[in-house]
Amino acid sequence: MRYKITIEYDGTNLLGWQKQNEGVSVQYYLEEAINGFSHKYVEVIGAGRTDAGVHALGQVAHFDLETIMDTFHIKEAINARLRILEAPVSVLDVEEVDNSFHARFSAKGRGYIYRILNRRAPTVLLKDRVWVTGFPLDVEKMRQGAQYLVGHHDFSSFRGAGCQAASPVKTLDKIDIDVYGDEIVFTVEARSFIYHQVRNIVGTLKQLGEGRLEPEDIKKILEAKDRKAAGVTAPACGLYLNKVIY
Repeated sequence: MRYKITIEYDGTNLLGWQKQNEGVSVQYYLEEAINGFSHKYVEVIGAGRTDAGVHALGQVAHFDLETIMDTFHIKEAINARLRILEAPVSVLDVEEVDNSFHARFSAKGRGYIYRILNRRAPTVLLKDRVWVTGFPLDVEKMRQGAQYLVGHHDFSSFRGAGCQAASPVKTLDKIDIDVYGDEIVFTVEARSFIYHQVRNIVGTLKQLGEGRLEPEDIKKILEAKDRKAAGVTAPACGLYLNKVIY
């Protein structure tokens, strides 16, 4: 039987989604937890690989079990093992799915959010959860600049070093910027993303919000197809994999 799981995690002290030779990851913790109660080696396949320090509100994965169990007890068993492991990972939901379902290849889209805390005072409660920037940001200008990025483009200017994607051409379906008190939240959705794309976009739009760029400069940066033309890479702590669309 194949099972689809929805997962939440705090990536602060994790090496990201994928298992590494040294250190702990989300995949490592989930496989340890499932192996612990099933007594079988089970591979957990994720919808996407988040980097070290990146969080998730709705990551999705799948795995197969030889023994058929009801979904409630699977969720309880995994979370019980995760608590024993003191893992910053929680399984929110478990569903039975057809064997043709694949967490990565069946996905039709992915959504990320990025959180900026725009105030001079440091944060205590949101440490490692947001990017704190003290310079007042012009949200309306960032919104104007962001619209140049929506659609089908070559995103080479926002492609991180070491990207293994076959092509930098992607279709950005949505980029919204909302304000909640001192917090600015970027919501970005696409079928798929290239390495560091969201973080590089946010870092560039932040420079626009600071007045170092104009909205029209985003179009020029995109057309340059050169990473050196864009802004800094926003830190991982503010990024969350929000949802996977099937």
